[in-house]
Amino acid sequence: MSRPDDEGGTAVVVGASGALGSAIAERLGRAGLAVVAVARKPPDPTSGTLPCAADIGDDAAVAAIRDAVDALDRPVRMVVQAAGLPAAGPLPTIDPAALGTAVALKVGGMLRLVRAVEHRLRPGSRLVALGGHYGSEPSPHTCAAGVTNAALANLVRQLADHHGPDGVTAHLVAPGPADTDRLRRLSQARADERGVDVAVILDERRAESPLAALVTPAQVAWAVATLLDPEADALTGSTLALDVGARRGLF
Repeated sequence: MSRPDDEGGTAVVVGASGALGSAIAERLGRAGLAVVAVARKPPDPTSGTLPCAADIGDDAAVAAIRDAVDALDRPVRMVVQAAGLPAAGPLPTIDPAALGTAVALKVGGMLRLVRAVEHRLRPGSRLVALGGHYGSEPSPHTCAAGVTNAALANLVRQLADHHGPDGVTAHLVAPGPADTDRLRRLSQARADERGVDVAVILDERRAESPLAALVTPAQVAWAVATLLDPEADALTGSTLALDVGARRGLF
């Protein structure tokens, strides 16, 4: 693993095996941080990261992540909760228990992540959660994602208030539909329900944007890395929307 100097610090990326998490981990590594890549099946260490096998939906992840960051013995400059949610179905058919499972994974997972590293946070450290467009643009087709990401925004605000006196900031990055294999799988399932080609569903997603575009993992990684800049203090507690114009609300 590439080891930057001690001043570079550490980044912890949960969900580092996914499309968004892996892009973020790679970008933060290029920014000079030692990256702890957390996933139930983490990436191979030849990727330039320190793998950490942990399920962020389980309390045991706290100790596993803490041990990994302590092994590097550096300040934690950034943590990123980028774990993806399992498909849970639309509002008319979703199992009500699936909402609790989604919140426990995404929102509870963010809290576990922060608790694992809080002893190594310093002024200027960033707590980053990856949410989503549907947290502020509710849709019955994405019930669990919408409810969970709205809750995540609330937690980020609480984290900002709690850690702010120590100079630590909290941020929610909320991409619109991102061009990933997961989106294509979900789109295929919806296409099957409607009896249309998957291209129709993907075109509908693109049409939500004035640019007729989907967000890319590279764009999400760029936004997360930008939060390392000292000027990003001004964004603490807020949501950074990456939806290529799909969101219709003014605030």
